[in-house]
Amino acid sequence: MTTLVFGHKSPDTDSTGSPIIWAWYLNEIKGTEAEAVLLGEPNTEAAFVLKKWDLPKPRIISTVDADQPVVIVDTNNPAELPDAINAADITAIIDHHKLVGGLETKGPIDIRIEPLACTATIMWKMIGKDMAQAPTSVKGAMLSCILSDTLEFRSPTTTQEDKAIAFDLARDLGIDIPTYASEMFEAKSDVSAFSDAELLRMDSKEYEVDGTQFRVSVLETTSPKLVLDRKDSLMASMVDVAKEDGADQVLLFVVDILNEEATMLIPNDMTKTVAEKSFGATVSGDTVVLPGVMSRKKQIIPNLKV
Repeated sequence: MTTLVFGHKSPDTDSTGSPIIWAWYLNEIKGTEAEAVLLGEPNTEAAFVLKKWDLPKPRIISTVDADQPVVIVDTNNPAELPDAINAADITAIIDHHKLVGGLETKGPIDIRIEPLACTATIMWKMIGKDMAQAPTSVKGAMLSCILSDTLEFRSPTTTQEDKAIAFDLARDLGIDIPTYASEMFEAKSDVSAFSDAELLRMDSKEYEVDGTQFRVSVLETTSPKLVLDRKDSLMASMVDVAKEDGADQVLLFVVDILNEEATMLIPNDMTKTVAEKSFGATVSGDTVVLPGVMSRKKQIIPNLKV
């Protein structure tokens, strides 16, 4: 049976590119029949990367069959995976997030979780010398994942390993990193075609703090004004999205990639309290700027307090 390789729901560049990378490795190097799939439409940056490197968009699935062999990448959180995930045959997990718990396997599996900025960085290390056989498209996907997850090395999650591997891939591909990263971020910043609800779910994770359920949404952009001009309608939609998704509150952070800061929307007293307790911020209006905040994984979620 073909092994399905996928990342989290609301796939970003890493959750789009890493399944493609690992499916190539399983098929071409390990001799295991595998298919990269997605758990939703890729975001605008990921769609740009697929087109840039002439990669077909993986098919989108919403569930997995019982005993279906799967490899999970870029997450280990059941909330970000199909509801039936524990009925599948999970054969491996490759991730760079904290261990959440809740996944069940049918036997011993391969698990590789490292404190790096990007899943693709881990894959580069795992594939090793066999990377020499990787086609340009796979190497391009790998470079794109690293540049996306590190925000071109601006994110505090960036490690020297991420940087060194990105520079190695860029040299191999003949890619100028600043130019290419700028093209990627420009694609990510074009959110005009998306509804408010789609924006709030596009890059979001479910997280609980002391019994309060949050959907923590991040929009990384080089043009924060395009998002913040919509703040009134976004704040209204935060109520609806929270209700529809079974959350108590949506938290939205608009990350300004170039100025290395985040603007948090403050629609009510709960979000005001979260901002003040979590980030030591002084809130006087319906937004608050958080200097230096770039990473949901390292700076937002670990600090959340209610």
